Parts: sequence; C-alpha cells; structure tokens
Amino acid sequence: MPAEFISLTYPNASTELSPIPKAGIDNKFLVRYARAVEDAGFDYTLLPYSSSSFDNFTIAATISQHTEKVRPIVALRPNTVYPTVAARSLATLDQLSDGRAVLHVIAGGSNQEQAREGDFLSKAARYERAEEYIGILRRAWREHTAFDHRGKYYEFEDFRNDVHPVNGTIPVSIGGSSDAAYRIGGESADIFGLWGEPLAETAEQIASVDAAAAAVGRKDRPRYWVTFRPIIAPTEELAWEKAKRVLTALEQNAATNSTSAVRPENVGSQRLLDIAARGEVHDRALWTAPATVTNAQGASTALVGTPETVAAAILDYVDLGATLVSIRGYDNYNDVIDYGRYVLPLIRQELAQRERTSSHH
Repeated sequence: MPAEFISLTYPNASTELSPIPKAGIDNKFLVRYARAVEDAGFDYTLLPYSSSSFDNFTIAATISQHTEKVRPIVALRPNTVYPTVAARSLATLDQLSDGRAVLHVIAGGSNQEQAREGDFLSKAARYERAEEYIGILRRAWREHTAFDHRGKYYEFEDFRNDVHPVNGTIPVSIGGSSDAAYRIGGESADIFGLWGEPLAETAEQIASVDAAAAAVGRKDRPRYWVTFRPIIAPTEELAWEKAKRVLTALEQNAATNSTSAVRPENVGSQRLLDIAARGEVHDRALWTAPATVTNAQGASTALVGTPETVAAAILDYVDLGATLVSIRGYDNYNDVIDYGRYVLPLIRQELAQRERTSSHH
C-alpha cells in the first residue's frame, strides 16, 4: 500500500515557537491553512483534543466544507461524549464530508488531564472502556434496527441510529505505547498510532500490536501511523543550524511556561525520554533533543536534514510497515507548504518507482 500523509490542523497562527497568548479561532487562517494542507498533498489532517481546546468536531466540519480530499481525523476521549451521541456526530461529519471522517480514540495518558473533565478511572480501565466504546460505535454505524447494550461502562436500551456513514463504517484509530494499548489496538483498531521512535523500537511496537491481532484470530492487521517533526533545509549544515534555533526557542518557552520536569505518566512520553537519554541522534536523522526540552509532551522527535535525507528516513519507516506518516513542523503554515513542495513528492516518486520496478518482474 502506498504511503499516506497526515498533517495537524491549527485554528490560528499561534505556534510552539511563537505562541500568541489567548488566540481565538482565526477563520481566514483556518480556511487558508486547510487549503494549504490539501494543496500540499496531505491525505489527512488531525484535529487534536485537550480539555482546554476548541471543539474539534466543529473545526472538522468547517474544514470539510473548504476541502475536497483531505480527511479530518477527530481525536476523541470516550469520557467526554456518550457513544450513541458520538456515533451520530461522527456519521454526520462523514456525510457532510462525503465519506472522509476518521476517528482517533484517546484512552487518556494523564490522570490530571482526565480528572479535569470528571474522569477518575484508572489507566487500565480507560483502555477497557475505549474498547467497549469502539464496539458500540461500530454497531451503531452498522445496524439499522434498534438494539440494547449492557456493558461494564455503558448501558442503554432500544437505541436506534438513523445516521449512517457513507461507506458503512468510519476508520477508527487508537494509539499508545503500553501493553494495554497494544492489546486493544491489535484487537480493535483499523489504524494504530505511534510516536517517532528509532527504527528498532518501532519494529518491536508493530510486532507487539500484530501479535495482539493474531492472538484474537484477526485476519487483517491495523495500519500503522508514525509521527515526526521534520526540520528541513537545502543542506545538512543549514538544517542542523535551523534545528538548533528551534531548540533554543523551545528552551525559552519551557523556561517561560515552567514546563514540569516531573516524569510523565504515559508510557509513550517515558519511552521518548529514555531514548533521548541514550543519544541525541538515532538512525538516519531522528533527533530527540526536542523531547528532552519539552518533557516529551506529545509528538516531539524530529527528523533533521535535507529533503532527500528526511524523505529517505521516512521511507525507512514505510518499509517497516508504517504506511501512514504524520509530519508537522514548528512553523505550522510554512512547513506544510515546504513538506508538500520538497518532501512528499520525493517519497511518492520513490514508491512509484518501486511499484513500476516490481511490476516489471
């Protein structure tokens, strides 16, 4: 399967390097950015979730009306929307976008962040609940007659859904780096999301999820999604100079915001910090310093180099089986344009060339 690319949507011009305090939604920027993502050749755009952020369903619906191809991925925490409501909301978005909706389920990596919206379940229970949630969504999308549900976390009677996805269902993604995440991803996910770790560790994670899928007799396997923050320039030297400037700005912001040095609860961030402690550069171009400075808050490993180096590094992951590649930079709008101009075409050309070569043999 050819590689597909995921961006991240931003509702205004604020960036990690140049934050705009209390920035609201900038409608013109949002539309321009969404069109830039589409023009750059991205296949998907992620609408992230936090307890303090804008409603991503509304933003996804807006994007769907100003683009034709790019697929909005709505990140959703099961504690925030009852599954019967989420099933209809997602199917509504899917119809509005002519079948482009994708769901990313977040079990929840921080007890403190979950508690902000009234969720006090343990991490193990949160993953268990996510599994039940996904099952209800799929049933609501599939069935045209009323049904009851009595589970551990949800119970309802005589629910009937009249809002169905264009293609009968909606792809469901889940992510994580814990054993519980691998198990539920292997059993239930269409797509499994990973942060940008070195190749060897990424291969181990993919094998863990595949094993979980095999253990329940699943015939197919999830598609794998891996995330990086590429920093590109015309030469290697310029790319590393740019990377150092990014790091300086991240350090200044961390000092200003007194970013907590308490070790994060989620296994994904812990793994990134451990990898960073082993070395600053891994494989072809994987740079871990931003993870150290930001305490691995979210996707925080970079790929540094010329477009050719970064494209080759991404292809290494595609070769492992990560056919969905999420890339976002630190200069949000301009980086989308640069990736579309200089990186995505190189990867697509190489994959097309391989396809032609293999078809001739």
